[in-house]
Amino acid sequence: MRSKTEIRLTPGQRLSRGLKYSAVGPVDVTRGALALGIDGAQSSAAWVGDVYRRSRLKDQLTQELAAAQDTIAQELAAAQEVVSNLPQALLGAPPTRSVGGKARGRRRRRPLLFAAIGVAVLAGGAVAFSIIRRPPPHEPPPTLQPSVPMSPKP
Repeated sequence: MRSKTEIRLTPGQRLSRGLKYSAVGPVDVTRGALALGIDGAQSSAAWVGDVYRRSRLKDQLTQELAAAQDTIAQELAAAQEVVSNLPQALLGAPPTRSVGGKARGRRRRRPLLFAAIGVAVLAGGAVAFSIIRRPPPHEPPPTLQPSVPMSPKP
């Protein structure tokens, strides 16, 4: 058995060792040069693959962004159309017709009535909340005689 463990050489180390030793030189030089070439080709292929994947991802993200911008533009145009037609829709609403013309006045009073009822309910709730959350009056603690007789300390 060998006392040393065999250490794998990198292609650069193999090339330099091959040039250093003349006995195994040609074999090591050839293996080192081939390995360096293969490593370089693998590195270049990996780099090209990364660039290609990034460009495809960039194209895909650009397409998704353009689609999202188109959707937002359509939604914004629809919202602008609704807002621009809102005054015409409000002014062009047909008046309510009833006998004697009393419905229009009653219709105006009804929101005020609902608002007044809402304010009254909120005020009542606030008063009830403050009464419920009020702390109880403080009573002095009852003074009881000790249950164990106290003896003077010696």
